[in-house]
Amino acid sequence: MKDYYKILGVAHNASQDEIKKAYRKLAHKYHPDKGGDEQRFKEISEAYRVLSDNEKKTQYDGFGRVFEGGAAPDTESGFSWGFSGWDQDAMRQKFGEDFEFGDFGQIFEDFFGGFGKSPQKEKKKRGKDLELNIELSLEDIMMPQEKTISVSRFAACVRCDGAGGEPGSRVHECFSCRGLGEVQQIQKTFFGSFTRVATCPECGGEGTKPEKHCIVCNGEGRIKKEEQIKFTVPAGVDSNQEIKISGKGDSGRRGGSSGDLYLRIFVKKHAVFQRNGDDVYIQVPIVFSRAVLGGEIEVLTLAGKNILLKVPEGMESGKILRISEKGIPHFLGRGRGDMFVELIIKTPKKLTKRQKELLDELKKEGI
Repeated sequence: MKDYYKILGVAHNASQDEIKKAYRKLAHKYHPDKGGDEQRFKEISEAYRVLSDNEKKTQYDGFGRVFEGGAAPDTESGFSWGFSGWDQDAMRQKFGEDFEFGDFGQIFEDFFGGFGKSPQKEKKKRGKDLELNIELSLEDIMMPQEKTISVSRFAACVRCDGAGGEPGSRVHECFSCRGLGEVQQIQKTFFGSFTRVATCPECGGEGTKPEKHCIVCNGEGRIKKEEQIKFTVPAGVDSNQEIKISGKGDSGRRGGSSGDLYLRIFVKKHAVFQRNGDDVYIQVPIVFSRAVLGGEIEVLTLAGKNILLKVPEGMESGKILRISEKGIPHFLGRGRGDMFVELIIKTPKKLTKRQKELLDELKKEGI
């Protein structure tokens, strides 16, 4: 008798997770397509096929063998689950080059959704989340702003209060599923006929149906409508950040909970200021005499008020001065970024006679 535990190198009390890990490690090592020992690979696959199945493992532990073909026959359908005589190369052509008999159960899971398994009765489905884009200016984000937007969403039907039935009408057990919320479906395949359990299409898994559908929502429990929604934009928000408004997505069918509304922020480019994180940059033209002699100039801020900036003597064009705490508020934090002012020396295009005379004098002085 083959010792399947010894073949996989696991203890007799090994867990299914340990058996699976051992199989995958050995299968990778001995796979014929990777230059491994084909006969050893077949033994490994056979051992895993038995030990990974609780019913087969019980038979093997108790009797030292399993039914012919590697598994007990299905007495109800008369279809045997044995794999003797199956050609692995042919199965690879059908299911792909990476097919292994140890993964056969997963193939059935993928094909038939887990036949024989009875899912729990579905809860009422939650409505979809919604996402909208919101465009803001730099001025908008300098302080918290309350905004109102129009959103097209599914909302609970007022007439039936989301139940889906006419007010006063009775709710009956679903005739199709007899209140279970699920029905059996028979699928015929080249392996045979299989029965699987699925959500009842008649009642949507609820197990009940109203005697008469609501005349407004036609049994949906929700209707499409435009809704005005107020929200607050936090100061300092940036592009691609999201604001979540809970419960303002689509309402679920027949009393299902509502999804959420996500507002994605896009901050428009400013005509004067450039943003870099929470700092802002601005170019300010100054006359030549101010750059040389220094003095004060007025500078625009995002707050809409001009401030006086002291310009030191001997400034060159392109010189950047910093003004602390005049940038954008830190998002959900204290303080602000800074404002950086780039001085651009303005060269006059037209000069008066007097200006020309003065410049000539300066030229004689080497300036």
